[in-house]
Amino acid sequence: MKANIDFKSIDYLKIGNSKQKRAYEVLTKNRIMDLLKDFDPILVGTIPIEIDLEQSDLDIICYFENKDSFENLLKKEFGYKEKFKMWGNTTHVAPAIIANFFLDAFEIEIFGQNIPTEEQMGYRHMLVEHKLLEERGETFRQRIRKLKAEGYKTEPAFAFELGLEGDPYEALLELER
Repeated sequence: MKANIDFKSIDYLKIGNSKQKRAYEVLTKNRIMDLLKDFDPILVGTIPIEIDLEQSDLDIICYFENKDSFENLLKKEFGYKEKFKMWGNTTHVAPAIIANFFLDAFEIEIFGQNIPTEEQMGYRHMLVEHKLLEERGETFRQRIRKLKAEGYKTEPAFAFELGLEGDPYEALLELER
């Protein structure tokens, strides 16, 4: 994978690994990013940076100014999808709305906050992780995948492998600089 990927567009998936290509097909065939376009969607998580496991989902973050209009769009466009569920979460920096459903063998999670997508933790963590993966190479990538297969969440896996202290989510953000 190239270091200078524009993660704000999903076009890079077209030339990625087989799972990334399948993800691109599912997202474009079902117009997922188009349907979310008013909410500045960005695909984040493990699939874009190739540290996914077989069961990894497609995580899409969104920015809403109006929570009700975001919730209404999620219900209208995705409410009929397999195993659709939607809930609110206040454990984040800003309250979040999350929808989850299955589509063409992919689990999809849409996460929205009243924080611009490029400032959300999921995007910022992914950029730091991508940079580390590019700098440290394939052996490091495989060690992260192994930790994830053993049950580690992504950020804790990076923190463990790098020997970072404290909250792994905060520790990774310290590496942004």
